Amino acid sequence: MTLVDADALLAFTTDVFTAHGLPAGDARASAEALCHGDLTGMASHGVANLTRIYLPLLESGRAKADAKPERLVDRGATVLVDGDRGLGLWLAGAAVELAAIRAADYGVGVVSVRNGTHFGCAGHHALRAVGQGMIGVVMANCGHQQLVPAPTGGPRLLGTNPLAVAAPAGEHPPFLLDMSTTTAPTGKVRAAARAGEPAPPGWLADADGPVTDPAALDAGTARLTWLGAPGPAEHKGFGLGLAVEVLAALLPGAGLGPPAGTGPDDDIGFLALALAPDALRTGFAADAGSVFGAVLDAGATYPGLPESVHSARSRAEGVPLADGLYAELERVAAALDLTPPTVLG
Repeated sequence: MTLVDADALLAFTTDVFTAHGLPAGDARASAEALCHGDLTGMASHGVANLTRIYLPLLESGRAKADAKPERLVDRGATVLVDGDRGLGLWLAGAAVELAAIRAADYGVGVVSVRNGTHFGCAGHHALRAVGQGMIGVVMANCGHQQLVPAPTGGPRLLGTNPLAVAAPAGEHPPFLLDMSTTTAPTGKVRAAARAGEPAPPGWLADADGPVTDPAALDAGTARLTWLGAPGPAEHKGFGLGLAVEVLAALLPGAGLGPPAGTGPDDDIGFLALALAPDALRTGFAADAGSVFGAVLDAGATYPGLPESVHSARSRAEGVPLADGLYAELERVAAALDLTPPTVLG
């Protein structure tokens, strides 16, 4: 494992995106979204995807470095945006920022986006609303990509369809639920395959039951399972995945999985929702502190707290990157005549 300086990792990733034609602000926002995964311990959604997802999107033209999103419909509290194939890493965050601006005026802001691309950790974007004292909800489908069939079998229909909910927690770190509607996202399965580790039982299945070989996913011999697997509750995860498809893609007219997805995750749809509690009542912040304080007093934790602790440690002690990943970043640096992230210790 290689420890790198957090600020240096962010600066390097920003420079990589700038070298690929992104304007400075979009490059910085994209780097912040991508590095969020590594800072918070979700390495499967961090800079490991720089050369696996985002640079290929830009280099192939499937994502536009100079994208100029357009507001197609503006009803005050609700906005429909065409993302112009912008890199989802910055586009989703911009959608939340716009939603928060509208929520400040109307109590709620809803920004529906079509023609987007992969946006990394949903939770990073939802947290933008928390920074303004608001509740943030972010979800996305996977465009035309079909990865997972219904629990009853049949053809593949949907992607992993992630969602995130973030909220202030008073004096405690923010609540942040960031999840796929499948038991595990593809990134975690592929990370296990690269590391030569088995997939935990329940992540994958075939016709005979659970599968623990993560390579079976890309080999096509196993499928992702929905939340609630194994057992009779898997229909709940499938229903949640369909709900995300409705809210994030069907609503704005983005690319859909069913009925005839073409395979690539192009034309992804986003939903960015911001709610301003102070527009509805007083005392929300104090009550939120009481709720999450009670959770902690009960000896439990809550979504967002471990990630906040991990992020603080990463900033203080360094961001851990797999040695092979750091070597990959060194190759990117050499190709672009950049300095790789500073190694600590």
